[in-house]
Amino acid sequence: MTQNGLSRRGFLKGIGAGGAALMLANAGLPFRAAAERAAFGALRAGSLQTPPDVELLNGDVLGFSLTSRAWEGAFGWVTFRLHQAWHNGENVYYIRTDTSDATFAGENRLVHVPLLNAALSAEGATSQLYTFENGAADQYPVVSHVPNEDAYSPAWHVHRVSFNGTPTVLNSAEAIREAEAAGDVTIEALPLVVNFPVVKWAGGELAEDTEKVTYLGTGPLVSPVASDNMEVTFKLHQCYPGSRYIVTDTSAVPMAPMMSIAASAPTQTLLNVGATDEIWVWGNGIPGSGVMGFQPAIFDNAAGNPIWSPFWAHYTAVWADESQARLVTTSAEIRELQSAGAVQVFNGVPDMDQAMPPFVVNCPVPIKARNTFQAPA
Repeated sequence: MTQNGLSRRGFLKGIGAGGAALMLANAGLPFRAAAERAAFGALRAGSLQTPPDVELLNGDVLGFSLTSRAWEGAFGWVTFRLHQAWHNGENVYYIRTDTSDATFAGENRLVHVPLLNAALSAEGATSQLYTFENGAADQYPVVSHVPNEDAYSPAWHVHRVSFNGTPTVLNSAEAIREAEAAGDVTIEALPLVVNFPVVKWAGGELAEDTEKVTYLGTGPLVSPVASDNMEVTFKLHQCYPGSRYIVTDTSAVPMAPMMSIAASAPTQTLLNVGATDEIWVWGNGIPGSGVMGFQPAIFDNAAGNPIWSPFWAHYTAVWADESQARLVTTSAEIRELQSAGAVQVFNGVPDMDQAMPPFVVNCPVPIKARNTFQAPA
């Protein structure tokens, strides 16, 4: 038990539960439906009755559709509840997707990713998320970095802040450190890593795809971040095996603007400690909904597998003879084709220096569903 009589289980539950009386005060505010998405014919909060072949993995999902007739692009959409924090006194909004801790995952309906524990051994791979055990009623969590900073990582190492006397509002990492130096608070680094991508921060936010035709388009969002309604809607992409995923950020800093997503250089370090899994995108072959205009990508493992991670080491597969291309749906097939010389696999993308390791892309999976892609006749 903590000094305030709060068990570890209770603390972990409180981190995600929201409300001023809990450690992440006001972290989960009421959802108000957005009018423009009401016409999408989607599953909404309170009515998320999923079909037998669809599994909802994330309790912060407010609505989704695997496809949409509202645009030309071959992707659906998913709406997440937003959570609020502070960075240097400014509001920050983020989504919650994955965690290294099984208890926290179960209490908050997030994806449990044991591999994220390895991030604790990778210096500089994580940013810091400060939560408050006995903070003021209007205290929000505090984050150390945001996407316009070189040290930003969506993989947060959670720190618990406890006041030693009367609590005051602390709205920056610097203020927390100063309070610790003055003896006003105690900071405990928890053995907990969470994947909470930031979607809006002072002076910036993830971009809306105003065209909604191609995979990348002009951004990963269907519409601008609705911080007034505490929700955000992402494009929802299909990949094998049976996964629907979003894209939030990449360690490839020069490529991030071209991909219209956030840069997260520190996540490259996750590759060195085994906190990543593998993804193959196709650079030629069967036309389709993949990032390069070909068939959907292939994950090495499905979400929920103990060796799955939302942080993907990115590879590009290219057919040696494109006329022999066929639909490939498993990582085992890719490895067999590579061994036979039928497919060449490149670190990152083909025009990248192959002496360099693959870059990392953050692709959380909120939904598992049967693959529906059909190769053109």
